[in-house]
Parts: sequence; C-alpha cells; structure tokens
Amino acid sequence: MTLEVLADDEESPRLRHLRVRTPSVPGRVLSVRVLLPEGWSRDVPRPLLTLHHGGLDDGSSWLQYAGVEDLSRNDDILIVMPDGGRAGGYADWRRGPQWMTFHVHEVFALMRDRYGASPVRAVAGVSGGGYGALLGAAQNPGTFRFAAALSAPCTIRTPLTALTLLAATAIAGRTNPLHMWGWPVLHDRFWRRADPTHLASSLKGTALYLSASRTGRRGPLDPPDAPWSAANLAEPLIHSTLAPFLRRLRHHDIPATIHLYDHGTHTWPYWHHELHRAWPLLTTALSHP
Repeated sequence: MTLEVLADDEESPRLRHLRVRTPSVPGRVLSVRVLLPEGWSRDVPRPLLTLHHGGLDDGSSWLQYAGVEDLSRNDDILIVMPDGGRAGGYADWRRGPQWMTFHVHEVFALMRDRYGASPVRAVAGVSGGGYGALLGAAQNPGTFRFAAALSAPCTIRTPLTALTLLAATAIAGRTNPLHMWGWPVLHDRFWRRADPTHLASSLKGTALYLSASRTGRRGPLDPPDAPWSAANLAEPLIHSTLAPFLRRLRHHDIPATIHLYDHGTHTWPYWHHELHRAWPLLTTALSHP
C-alpha cells in the first residue's frame, strides 16, 4: 500500500483522526476520521461504511452536522470519513489527483489492515460526495452493498450540469477544471467513464437511496432567518439529473429507494434528516447476506 500514515490520534473513545499522505493525491496531507463501534477489537472483522462530504466541508462535518456518532452508537460497523477535494474530489482525474483510487482502494486497505474492516461495504455522500458514492459504486461493481446519494448529481453530461461542474471546480477548487475529464464532447470517453448514469448497469446488486429537493426553496428545516445561498440552486439542477438516471436503472431492472421533497435547501439539516431516514436500509444491507 502506497498510503503513508503520518499521525493517528485518539480524539475520543470511539473517534480516531489520522493524517495520511499518498502519491494518488500528491502534495497534500489528508485527514481520515474513523468512528469505531462500541467494544471494537481489530481481531473481529466488521462491515465498513464510507461517508463522503461535499463542497468546502471536510470529514468532520458528518460528526458536527449529521449526528453520526449518536446515530451509529448501537451498530457494529466501522465508519470512515476521509477528506475529499474542494471540487471534483471523488473521481480519478484525467490529469491530476486520483481521488477514486484513494477513497475506494487505499482507504479501504488502511481500514482493513489497521482497524479490521471486512469486505462488506457501504458508501454514502452529500452533494458532490453523493456523486462520489454513486461513481465509486458504479466504477467498482460488487464492491458496495449499499450506496446513498443525498442531493447529488446523478449525471455530469447534460450541458447545464457539465457547465456547473466546470465552473465550480474553477472557482471553488481554484484549479483548471479541464484537467478532470477534458473538454465536454471532445473528450466524451472520459466524461462517460465518470458518469453514474452512463455506468448505471454496473450498479446491479447495490441497494440505492436517492434524495433531493425539487425546488431548493426554504423548507421546514430551515431557520426563519437563514440567508439565501446560491448553493440552493443546486437542488433543482440535481433533481433534473434524477430522471435520466432512474430511466437507466429501470432499463436494467435495478431498484432504488427515492425520496423527493418539495421544499428544502442544499444544507446539512436536510442531509442529517435523509441520512437518518436511510440508516435502517443501510444497516440492513450491511447486516444480511
């Protein structure tokens, strides 16, 4: 394994915070947070759940905003929350970091060797991290029993989605977005390889949970004084990517659990709610053959 562990700190009886370095994502020290089950022992293999954050967040967001520590208290599973990139941080780039390699393969090897993770795996993510969850499952058939994508784009190849992703990578990621998959259309083979809708047939055998707001407008979980954010425009765009993805799933007889809500912003209160809603499905997928 090329991943190097620089530090492994115990932040609480259940929580570890690792700093790692890998040639797959050169020039960076990455954080990997690990939440252990009660009574953990490395000698007892346990299922592994990977959680992917989105946007400008990091792995600690799951603990701070989604209540993962309390939610998982009675579940005998390992949870890993690795950092992703500021934008485009879940695919192997055409020219640049190999995020998929890091998240799907290297982090798993780390969890297996250091914490006793079994090959029984699930993945979930919010926003761009939800895209990463779908892409990781689709590019690695049979690796994940369950994948949840909360407020996440299900295709990157519609004109509006492609333009939005390129702009977000340039502005938020402060990097050349064409290094991800090249020019749309001109380098379409790279875009297809990173598109969950194009790869949908590979999701057969993976239980899926998808959720999003139809409008992005303020909903029941938003504080009355919450300021408007341009990020909320992502919700109707994400909703528009669900239809082609679901058509492909139906074409391949792949079931999915869908929860669409009329109003709700692109924020953690809704992802907290959706993770808790999906949790019984996730733990069932990890617990049963």
